[in-house]
Amino acid sequence: MKRQLIYLFTSCCLFTAGIKSASAQLMKEKEEFSRADSLRGHLTPLRTCYDIQYYHLDVKVDIDRKFISGTNLFRFKATQDFKQLQFDLFANLKVSKVIYRGKELPFTREYNAVFIDFPETITKGKEDEFIVSYEGHPTEAARAPWDGGFDWKKDSNGKPWIATACQGMGASVWWPNKDHQYDEVDSMLISIAVPNGLMNVSNGKLIQIEKMKDGFTKYHWKVVNPINNYNVALNIGDYIHFKEKYKGEKGPLDIDYYILRENNQPQKKQHLKTNAKQTLEAFEHWFGPYPFYEDGYKLVETSHTGMEHQSAVAYGNQYQNGYRGRDASGTGWGKKWDFIVVHESGHEWFGNNITSKDLADMWIHESFTNYSEALFIDYFYGKEASQAYVHGNRSGIQNDKPMQGPFHVNKEGSGDMYPKGGVMLNMIRTMIDDDEKWRSILRGLNAKYFHQQVDYQDIAQYIIEKSGIDLAKFFEQYVQHISIPILEIRKDISGKILGRWISEVKDFHMPIHIGTNENPKQLVMLDQHFKEIKIPNLTKENITIDTFNYYIGVLIE
Repeated sequence: MKRQLIYLFTSCCLFTAGIKSASAQLMKEKEEFSRADSLRGHLTPLRTCYDIQYYHLDVKVDIDRKFISGTNLFRFKATQDFKQLQFDLFANLKVSKVIYRGKELPFTREYNAVFIDFPETITKGKEDEFIVSYEGHPTEAARAPWDGGFDWKKDSNGKPWIATACQGMGASVWWPNKDHQYDEVDSMLISIAVPNGLMNVSNGKLIQIEKMKDGFTKYHWKVVNPINNYNVALNIGDYIHFKEKYKGEKGPLDIDYYILRENNQPQKKQHLKTNAKQTLEAFEHWFGPYPFYEDGYKLVETSHTGMEHQSAVAYGNQYQNGYRGRDASGTGWGKKWDFIVVHESGHEWFGNNITSKDLADMWIHESFTNYSEALFIDYFYGKEASQAYVHGNRSGIQNDKPMQGPFHVNKEGSGDMYPKGGVMLNMIRTMIDDDEKWRSILRGLNAKYFHQQVDYQDIAQYIIEKSGIDLAKFFEQYVQHISIPILEIRKDISGKILGRWISEVKDFHMPIHIGTNENPKQLVMLDQHFKEIKIPNLTKENITIDTFNYYIGVLIE
């Protein structure tokens, strides 16, 4: 009883403190948000009036000066009549000019937003284009990839080693674009000029290497699948290249590796090849075909830890298993594979194939990708190991604020979207209790929303429909609130064992596996009203609750 009371005290404190801290957090965030946040995060008519179809980003990188200059061509289709639109570029980068049909267009700037005026109305359905010329010293990332910008480094031989990373902060930190996740460009050409002796690696496939007359070499990379702005990347270094073919669900898939010359060692190359092929094998099993066969799959070595840059995954885990040799779950299962290869590649399905419309729903990216680590373990080491890994990751949950962030201000939710998100998805799998059905749901998500942008409702409703379980309140509780529900168990005067949920979510209900020491656990649906748990010979003393797979509080009175 003493142990039960301690657990109750902790859970109730978490419950009440969670509500208070949620209100405080909301007040704090309202104070923090500014006009600049709204310009970056809100979909005004000046942004929704045009649909991006094609970019040609053409940039020269002056490494000695930490300076970039170039152009980006915007090819678009008008979704309505308009004469003015907004694109985005950080204010520290100068817009030299905007060219439309051979003439310069007038433009104004407000914070990181740029507004251009056309000489005549662009009518709905019309396809058109303009070119932005720009230059400047881009923001330097102090701690990539956790903050955005250019990561200017040198390798152990003293040669430049440079990468971009800009998730959250936004791609407009280094190149002009319509910087919002809801509109992915259909295709793109990325042309990056770098000093001779160095190589640039970007997304898609290398289609041309162009020798310039000024001591620079330009690398042209073609992307034929839709790509989100924050995934567009450049990687500059003294790279060596090796490749292989993978026999995937849709046929041969090109796998390319770009590593520093100093790491051109058989054991390091084999480490990447083994982890890459195992990752693709496991995730094609669980999620369906790799979503970008036409653009191939690459691992590109970076000095920062890693990032899910579509078809050009940034890799900086120093050729070791775990996350820099560590296993956050504390179970040992996380040290049997390379965390960065697995996690960042998981984003090719959740984040790159399925993309949240607003950064507030970034929990969709990170919850599923955190859970993909467990599914990788499941595929190679079994379900028991997978669930142990998920349970071990609970130690990282803070319950500091909701996993879903505030909308229209370019703000993500709590970092709990990683471990708590993975735990949440494992709970759904446990409720469904049919692994083939669960697998079909994961594959179905990637098929239904192939190369699309989604929101909270899209994901929740699809899982509810395909699972046959009403999980609406469950998603509300775990995604939009801080606290976790408490399962209260008591005995009434007739000796019946009753159960109910304590939750701040109105009309909360959720199934949970309950049994006895003698009887196997069965799925019991409970809500916020006490109901009899009809299990033979059930008592408060012999009740067993699956708290290993369900992340809940328990109160037995």
